Amino acid sequence: MSSEKYFKLYKPYGYLSQFITNEKPRKKKKLLGELYNFPEGTMAIGRLDQDSEGLLLLTTNGKASAAVTGRKTEKEYYVQVDGIITEEALEKLREGLEISINGKTVQTLPCKAKKLTQNPNFPERGKKIRDERHGPTSWISVILNEGKFRQVKKMTAVLGFPTLRLVRVRIGKEILGDLQPGAVSVLDKFKL
Repeated sequence: MSSEKYFKLYKPYGYLSQFITNEKPRKKKKLLGELYNFPEGTMAIGRLDQDSEGLLLLTTNGKASAAVTGRKTEKEYYVQVDGIITEEALEKLREGLEISINGKTVQTLPCKAKKLTQNPNFPERGKKIRDERHGPTSWISVILNEGKFRQVKKMTAVLGFPTLRLVRVRIGKEILGDLQPGAVSVLDKFKL
């Protein structure tokens, strides 16, 4: 019986993807340890920024991190963007484009991107997203094999369709499924 522990979590909006913070607290930060009694040594694999939601994998097995964050493992995001996305913009996403990270221009790898035909049925978010009175929105699926800093948000912004909501729904073969925000599922291991 392995002593390593594996978890999947629906990271809610407003939480940092970490257990402790070295930042000077300007206001109370919400951390993952508040959601579940994780064993000592548990770490999040990859991150979702404070405003992003969805599937986050956690483990006490440091070696599992390389497999999850490596380029062989797809990560899928459902993204609500401002405006009705065009096929031309989706094609630019698919081809890869230049974004800025820490003041440097970086080329993203080609990815899969499509417009969703139906809006996903996610639970309401803690902070309300602007409503239709402020103009139409659309949902897209973006599948990456990389994970640069705030990459999806930067990609949609470059195209003129800023991200309003971002929910990671899949990492490899692990899916968010019907997990609710803040809920944790204990796994035997990750399906990648």
